[in-house]
Amino acid sequence: MVTGANFLLTDDKMGVSFKALVDCGMFQGTRTEEKMNWNKFPYDPTEIDFVFVTHSHMDHIGRLPLLLKNGFRGKIYSTPPTKEIAEISLLDALGLLEKEQRFHHDKKDETKDKNKAKDEDRLENIYTKEDIAKVMACWETVDYHQPIKVGEFEVVLRDSGHILGSAMVEFTYQSKKILFTGDLGNSPAPLLKDTEKVTDATYLIMESVYGDRNHEDRADRRNILEDVIEETMRQNGVLVIPAFSIERTQELLFEIENMMENSRIPLVPVFLDSPMAIKVTEVYKKYENYLSKDANAIIRAGDGIFKFPQFHETLSTEDSKAIDQSNARKIIMAGSGMSNGGRIIHHELKYLPDPKCTLLLAGYQSVGSLGRIIQDGTRVVKILGQDVVVNAKVLSLSGYSAHKDASGLFNFVQDTADTVKKVFVAMGEPRSSLFLVQRLRDYLGLDAVAPALGETVELEL
Repeated sequence: MVTGANFLLTDDKMGVSFKALVDCGMFQGTRTEEKMNWNKFPYDPTEIDFVFVTHSHMDHIGRLPLLLKNGFRGKIYSTPPTKEIAEISLLDALGLLEKEQRFHHDKKDETKDKNKAKDEDRLENIYTKEDIAKVMACWETVDYHQPIKVGEFEVVLRDSGHILGSAMVEFTYQSKKILFTGDLGNSPAPLLKDTEKVTDATYLIMESVYGDRNHEDRADRRNILEDVIEETMRQNGVLVIPAFSIERTQELLFEIENMMENSRIPLVPVFLDSPMAIKVTEVYKKYENYLSKDANAIIRAGDGIFKFPQFHETLSTEDSKAIDQSNARKIIMAGSGMSNGGRIIHHELKYLPDPKCTLLLAGYQSVGSLGRIIQDGTRVVKILGQDVVVNAKVLSLSGYSAHKDASGLFNFVQDTADTVKKVFVAMGEPRSSLFLVQRLRDYLGLDAVAPALGETVELEL
């Protein structure tokens, strides 16, 4: 599946033994998948020596506090931006969880549904602020290409171009290399540097979110975004964008800012209604050296980024509620990106019934999420216990995804096709993973497989 990234690399045959995790993420999507977060880890957390974090999305970091609660006492490594954004992400997720608990407890009092109450009570106990603080206390940072000695291996982080600070994790033993890609970025992107090219991997464990389909052309995606803004504003409507707080939000803001500065779209209010996205945007401003040449050129020119008169950040709940009283024409970006919580659901409750409005889905929508249900064409959805008719225009724009598409993933593997012995295609829905596996076999003649959850393999070095 796409979420719940968690890989264990064990070496007990080359001298100094160790056990290292790459990521420890939450399962997201359907209720059944989310309940998997309370399952026991398929290994003993007390025996894990290291955790290498590829990036700060919850499906890669969300179970770290639980790992510590179950006895992990090793070190966590990532780039500096990943650590900062991870703390923001974990605290934000905890806040959403607490709000959900209060909502369900109120419903429990009304319905006296004891079975439901039992399920919801389990949600409360996954982690606390104190657990997050413990995670941060054992978390160390390293820059790209800064080597770390792990047993007989040398480990380096390489830029994956996915979100700010995102990394591939490369384990090298002599001249042999095991590369965990994490999520691979949709390069070239307006804000970030391109994914590093890899030409010498021995084993590859890679993502496949878009393994079976391609995004729109980069010029097309900008034109589509421009067109949907102009059309919605012409109708005196509201453009509502469920915000992926990390990368997608910053990239869309960067594009909208440039369009307004070049008189390509109307000068309407743009609201960033996500405390998490606002905090993450500040981290982006802090780490200019991680951004692309184009972004740095704009910064050096003195214009800065994420600074334009129409841009409004709404940190407080009161400011968020006041958005409804503002200009009839506006753009609202609010969390969460898959509409599975956060402030976006309040805006969807208000604007989905209005045919003048548009809901722009600017990234992958997990199976079972409200975003996916709307994307699949359901005309009546349930939000906060209410039936909501979807009269607004719904548009999916995958070109702003932070993931490589099918061609990008194929080309990434092709660069190392001469050296790679086996490719493990993971982190995708079955259809996407298997499509990419078959393509790598047919066109590159590679030994490619889609491993099952819990599968163990022995790598020969």
